[in-house]
Amino acid sequence: MSDPSILVVEDEPDIAALYAGFLEERYAVDVTETAAEAIDRVDAAVDVVLLDRRLPDGSGDDVLEYIRGEGYDCRVAMVTAVEPDFDIIDMGFDLYLTKPVSRSKLLAAIDTLLTRSEYDDLVQEAAALASKRAVLSSQKPAAQREGNEAYADLVERLEELDADIDDLGESLSTDDYRAMFRDLGEA
Repeated sequence: MSDPSILVVEDEPDIAALYAGFLEERYAVDVTETAAEAIDRVDAAVDVVLLDRRLPDGSGDDVLEYIRGEGYDCRVAMVTAVEPDFDIIDMGFDLYLTKPVSRSKLLAAIDTLLTRSEYDDLVQEAAALASKRAVLSSQKPAAQREGNEAYADLVERLEELDADIDDLGESLSTDDYRAMFRDLGEA
């Protein structure tokens, strides 16, 4: 079995090299610096994409839409200096990491994403939504969250998913459960 494939999409060469250095001992790492390169290089063999939101030739958001639109089953972590806002609720990423990101946090994020990829779509959706809720809870005051319709919809969907996966949760080991839902949105 080959090492999991990680695509790093980062326009700052020093940061891209740093991430690659963190990862190359454990993973097959490919680095791109533009949205166009990312779209050219992502394929079904990629397991995880670490995606910056601001790229010189476009938005990481557009790359994410392309990945999901093409039906690639990779996990995506937004790794960005862009502070999260409620617009992230409708985005198809799995984790949101705000720069700077340490080696340990980056490795933990990839571990979490690879663990999540082992489970079915319902659990993956719940994990992604839980991460979004955690990021927004750490970045937005309660009054703003409570007054936001998209956030209320997110919480409602999480409650629905929780009811749907109760039986599945009983079949997971404690370590699997913790790794799958590890929240990296909080410091």
